[in-house]
Amino acid sequence: MEIHIGKRVADVSLVSKDGNKVRLTIDGIPYEVDVVMAENGACSILHNGVSYNAELIRGESGKNYTVNTHFLSYGVDIVDTQVKYLRMRRNSEERQDNKIISPMPGKVVKVAVQKGDRLEPGDIVVVIEAMKMQSNYKVSSACTVRDVQVKEGDSVTSNQVLLTLDIITDKED
Repeated sequence: MEIHIGKRVADVSLVSKDGNKVRLTIDGIPYEVDVVMAENGACSILHNGVSYNAELIRGESGKNYTVNTHFLSYGVDIVDTQVKYLRMRRNSEERQDNKIISPMPGKVVKVAVQKGDRLEPGDIVVVIEAMKMQSNYKVSSACTVRDVQVKEGDSVTSNQVLLTLDIITDKED
């Protein structure tokens, strides 16, 4: 998932959790930490023998927090894969691009089209699973599939081209 801390954007992935022991990656760098959460929002994190304490205050949306340490406060926003996908989709709904791009790393669960298929707005072209959640990628304009560059079971990276399209622009009535 994407985490915004002030102006910094970090890509955070949970690798595993066993009790208080958490393995995660931040921008591809692995970390192993021991995390203890108290009911009052207090959080204690132990990493490489150093203890860090913070207070977490959850915002109304449940996806943003104020994090207070002894000397600093941070605004933290969590942008999960669904929100990121919807934001990208909103930005591209007006005009379909000539390619479908994965906004995050994941695994291709289903490719619903083949080269040469004619598509209508709203047609699902590919399904990607990331962090145990599946996202359907759709086209927003009439088009045909020029090329399919992934297959079911493939792992994809952020910003990887999944399909290329030929947009149908004729306005014949």
